[in-house]
Amino acid sequence: MKGIKKLWIGLGLLALISPLGLLATNTAWGEWGSDELTKLLGYVPAGMVKFSDIWKAPFADYTIPQAGDKPGYIISALIGMGLIVIITWLLGHLLAQKAQKTRKQ
Repeated sequence: MKGIKKLWIGLGLLALISPLGLLATNTAWGEWGSDELTKLLGYVPAGMVKFSDIWKAPFADYTIPQAGDKPGYIISALIGMGLIVIITWLLGHLLAQKAQKTRKQ
């Protein structure tokens, strides 16, 4: 249990320092919009144009209306970590059940 507690403390600290990304002047690697890709590459890849309307980020630019940038970064980090923990737990649970059924046979 000690290791899990340290893990949660570490993840919490990472979430709290996530607004440090606001100090950077340029866009984070891989988070380019079509306008930035046009400047960098001279074009926007066809797949990006084709699928650009399918996904809209829940917190565009990590901001939450009326909350500002810093709380948005922290909340986005917490939501992302929470989703990863839940998905990992579900996969582990399903794999453990499958292994248990296999052992019984």
